[in-house]
Order: sequence, then C-alpha cells, then structure tokens
Amino acid sequence: MLSIWLLQVLAQPELTLTPQQGILDLVRGSGPLVQVVLYVLILFSVVSWGIIFYKFRQVRTAKNESERFIEIFWDSRNLSSIHDASRELKLSPVAQVFRAGYEELVRVSRSKKESAQSEGFNTDLGGVDNVTRAMKRATSVEITKLEKSLTFLATTASTTPFIGLFGTVWGIMNAFRGLSVTHSSSIQAVAPGIAEALIATAMGLAAAIPAVMAYNHFVQRIRVLAADMDNFSHEFLNIAERHFLK
Repeated sequence: MLSIWLLQVLAQPELTLTPQQGILDLVRGSGPLVQVVLYVLILFSVVSWGIIFYKFRQVRTAKNESERFIEIFWDSRNLSSIHDASRELKLSPVAQVFRAGYEELVRVSRSKKESAQSEGFNTDLGGVDNVTRAMKRATSVEITKLEKSLTFLATTASTTPFIGLFGTVWGIMNAFRGLSVTHSSSIQAVAPGIAEALIATAMGLAAAIPAVMAYNHFVQRIRVLAADMDNFSHEFLNIAERHFLK
C-alpha cells in the first residue's frame, strides 16, 4: 500500500521540485523540539572532540615520558639521581609510581636506622609492604588521572543515537500530522518532517561513532600504561628488597 501511495504522489502533474537544501537550512527549518535535539547533539559532539584531542595528547605524552624514564632508570645506578629525573617527568605515570615507592623506601630506611640506634626500642615497620602499598596507591591515582573524562565519551557513544532517534520519531510524527492537516497526499507535505528525522539520525550517529572509537582506543592505551606501572613496581620492589630491605 505504501509503494502504491508513493507512485500516485510521484505521478501527480502538480508535483514540483524544490531547490536542494543544505544542512543548515534543514536545521533552521526544523521544529523547535527537533532544533533542541540537534543543538544538544552538536554540543555532545563538540565536547567529545575536545576530550578526544586532549586525551590523545595526554596519553601520548604519558607514554613517551614513561619510556624515557624507564631508560633513565635502567641506565643509572643512583636512585637519588633517578628521583631527580622523575621530578622533571611529571606527566609520566611510571615516574610518579617510582617517586612514591622511592620516598616511602627512604622513610622506611631512615626509621629503621633510628630504631636500631635507640636502646630497647624496636618496631616492625612493615618494610617492603609499606613500599608496596605506596606504589599501589600511586598506580591507582595515575590510572584515575588517565581515565578522567572517558566517562563522557562512553555516555556520548551510548546516548546520542537514542537522542537522535527521539528526533527522528518526533520528525516523523510531525510529518504525518502535517499530512493529515493539509489533507494532501503530495510528497511536499511530508518532506520537511522526513528531512528533520533524517538529519537528527545522522547527527546522533556522527556524535556517537567517533566517541565510541576514541573510548575503545584510550581504554586500550591506558591498559598498556597500567601494565607498565605494574611491571615496573615489581621490578623496583625486587631491587629494594634485595639491597635496602634485608
């Protein structure tokens, strides 16, 4: 039945073609509610792209500085000089984990020396367990920093298609309501509403697709950085236990 109706509409002699409209014309010609939907989707898209560029720079810098710090760590034999180098690599999560472990190691070593020099005073200072907890805490803090704002990308990826679908449904409703009011079977009566529906769907997908791709990419990169932090923690704890916490 729908195909027969379309053939009848197209066969009408009074059917005239309208000039082709651009996307901005479609947005301006949309109803108030559809315009709100479109502007919300544009806002989601703009913020998402801002987060994508920021996170790309952050993750890339974290990776490069971490690789540089690991080279410094294995090339140098002096923990104090490595600690000084870690202060300059503030965006390296591995360097920050080292700083937390090194500073706790210094505190534990100093406390043990003071305890050994005190007569009749001996306290179990935890040793390697204290350093382990400090490095785990630093790892958690660094992962939280790297994951910041990813929630918005996930929200954009999951909600904007449905927001666009809402605009689509509303546009189709307006199209059929306009068709019933005009009592006309001409395609011009339903074309504006269908255009609104299509532009809302397109905007929803345009906002969601980059967001979900970027989210998956950053999650994978952060997982790699988290593994680097864990591996480095194990290596540093082995060195500390062999040479400083006997």
